[in-house]
Amino acid sequence: MRIYVDMDDTLCDFMGAYRLATEKLPVQAYPQAAMDFFRKLSPLPGAVEGIKELSMRGHDVWILTRPSVHNPLCYTEKRLWVEDHLGLHWCERLIIAPDKSLLIGDLLIDDTSWPGFSGDQIHFGNTDLYGVTIDWNWILQNIK
Repeated sequence: MRIYVDMDDTLCDFMGAYRLATEKLPVQAYPQAAMDFFRKLSPLPGAVEGIKELSMRGHDVWILTRPSVHNPLCYTEKRLWVEDHLGLHWCERLIIAPDKSLLIGDLLIDDTSWPGFSGDQIHFGNTDLYGVTIDWNWILQNIK
């Protein structure tokens, strides 16, 4: 199965860093435009282990992330984040695309919906039919 995994708020804590940056400097309209914003994002609990586990189970796993138009450095910073947290091998499995619906795959794990994506979508951070939060534990229990 080809699985695409989003970065911001799926692999790493974008909103936590965003909130912290706006608290420190409330007048800054786009905190994500600051140098090193994306590279310094913290991994979400279980994310690094989770994406590696999906790959070890035999899935064709790719990181699919949308760039920030407010920070042209984000392309490099996202690439460096992947190397820092997952290793150089995963940089060969990194796709940076402004429209995720252009890609073809079986599954997209993302905190945002992408109408037009050809496969199924799991909305990370939402709740399932039983009220359980979809996190990395949920993903590993439900994707075999």
